[in-house]
Amino acid sequence: MITVGYFSTGASSAVAIKLVIDQLDRIMYTHIEDQHPDGLRFLRDCEKWYGKPVEIWQSPYKDVETACRYNKFIRSPKTGAVCTRVLKRTVRKQFEYENEGNLRIVWGLDCDEQERAEGLASRMPNHEHWFPLIEQGITKEAAHQILKASGIKRPAMYDLGYNNNNCIGCVKGGMGYFNHIRVDFPEVFAARAKMERDIGFPILGNRYGWLDELDPERGRHTPPVVEDCGIMCELMAI
Repeated sequence: MITVGYFSTGASSAVAIKLVIDQLDRIMYTHIEDQHPDGLRFLRDCEKWYGKPVEIWQSPYKDVETACRYNKFIRSPKTGAVCTRVLKRTVRKQFEYENEGNLRIVWGLDCDEQERAEGLASRMPNHEHWFPLIEQGITKEAAHQILKASGIKRPAMYDLGYNNNNCIGCVKGGMGYFNHIRVDFPEVFAARAKMERDIGFPILGNRYGWLDELDPERGRHTPPVVEDCGIMCELMAI
């Protein structure tokens, strides 16, 4: 049985991998050019923390815009985002196929994502799935506390007020998210607005319309995950 940790450069996946590091055979990260450059700094810091290397994989499409334009599609509620499929899932597909029935995958879903974990496992029944944060009752906030207590600086996107270290201009974001991107990364906002017009599909869906018509005051943005140390820092530094 091969045990592999899927590392996303997010706080939760980083801590999940650390919790089971001695049982991992491989750690894999799928890089997308749209991710904040500080993510690779975080990856290197985590490699030192783990004492094991992180393999960096990448799709030949490399970035969100290339994947969306090539496929002439962005996302839908039924099929999800094409960039996730092309830039992440397809990159892992051959590895998973070659190790079918002999693979245990470590995921960074936290204890508030039990339903999501169950759905993921049901969609990939030919592999074993391991959710260390769920097993140990660790929330996303606690994962941030563990990083801080362990001396690991979290990725810059969190400090900019984003709830996840996703690609900048993630096509799964809502109105509040894109209004935040409009302020912090105006060139990315403009590029996404042009891309959706060129492809003919509004990222926010037909109900809310085009990004270049989005009212700057619309939507809500999830408050940032704070990393203030609590009892978890004393109990869970690893």
